[in-house]
Amino acid sequence: MIYADTVVANISQLVTCAGEKFRVKKAMKEVGLLEKAWVAGSSGRIVFVGQENDFRARVSLSEKARVIDASGLVGLPGFVDCHTHLPFAGDRAREFSLRIAGYTYQQLAEMGLGIQTTVKATRSISAEELEAICLKRLEIMLLNGTTTIEAKSGYGLNRQDELKQLLVLHSLANRQPVSIVPTFMGAHEIPPEYKSDHGLYIKWLKEEMMPEVKQANLAEFFDIFCEPTVFNLEETRELAVAALKLGYKLKIHADEFVPIGGTELGVELGARSVEHLINITPAGLEKLAGSRTAAVLLPGVSFFLMSDKKAPARELIDRGAIVALASDFNPGSSNLLSMLFVLQLGVFTMKMTVEEALNACTINAAYAIDRQDEVGSIEVGKSFDLLLAGLPSYIHLAYELGRNPVRTVIKQGKIVVDEGQFKQ
Repeated sequence: MIYADTVVANISQLVTCAGEKFRVKKAMKEVGLLEKAWVAGSSGRIVFVGQENDFRARVSLSEKARVIDASGLVGLPGFVDCHTHLPFAGDRAREFSLRIAGYTYQQLAEMGLGIQTTVKATRSISAEELEAICLKRLEIMLLNGTTTIEAKSGYGLNRQDELKQLLVLHSLANRQPVSIVPTFMGAHEIPPEYKSDHGLYIKWLKEEMMPEVKQANLAEFFDIFCEPTVFNLEETRELAVAALKLGYKLKIHADEFVPIGGTELGVELGARSVEHLINITPAGLEKLAGSRTAAVLLPGVSFFLMSDKKAPARELIDRGAIVALASDFNPGSSNLLSMLFVLQLGVFTMKMTVEEALNACTINAAYAIDRQDEVGSIEVGKSFDLLLAGLPSYIHLAYELGRNPVRTVIKQGKIVVDEGQFKQ
């Protein structure tokens, strides 16, 4: 007999995304749909997924079990946002206005705006203030159905403030429901103190900062912004090799503005993911197709920067790449906290089907942060992370725009959003 303390009954449609560690090609059009489904959990884990008759034959409820009637609702896995820059201070509204007036992202960086603006703001506040800001952002994410995120440092670019961001992420993991996977991104930009000597900054990262962060177990991944104006291909290789030797898992911001081969390098080195890919090369497409490196696409960036250039999602999927979607939440190029909107952008701007976008926001996104055995699908043994949306069918996730249909969010078996309201 299976014992359960939480049951979600009579789910009109349940999207499970179950069965594989990731989905590619034609499998991305399969979402494991069940009608009139029941899901049961115990101690935060899923113990049953199936139909009512099977449930009643196999599952026994604990004395204080909670049963939620999901009649008329669509259930789906909690969204996984596998690329965010959560811990930062300030905003870049002035920069946004200049961009609307015609300035490019690169021109703004040359004016001393861009990432450096956020570095100054993040350095200027305390850890307590930064944590309070992040708590509010995480609440918005949760209300929109995101239950797991990856979060990068990279707005400190010195010892004190990189550690501050990473320590805040660890504190946040214990203060609120969203699961957080931390990434050290000291290679996000060259700080002003080292503008005249890139090599010295890279040396400092390799010999001091990267070992310290790893020894303190503050980050699982290491990420590098591979662009000619930030870290060129050889500098990226040098940092990536050092990170792998220290035991980090690898991510690379690749081929966003200039196609210099960051994707090919990421696949060669066995990176868990390469991210952006707006200007991926034909060789990069070839390398990525069929590899175990995930392609993390960020449609909010092209949308926010009002660019006609987008990552080639359709070609990547058709050629067999592991395609995930994420928000790239940051103040300069994607001020976006809703994975539902990311899903919609995948459909409307990247020509993905609703099913492909769903898999890209759940199981494939979980794979991109090595959490595919924990989250990203509704399967026995996984964390009980479930969304209930007030929609007639899962297709309406993309069909109905401009509103948030998420009514209930269950995280590790606990109701953390009820009737669209955050529960403390």
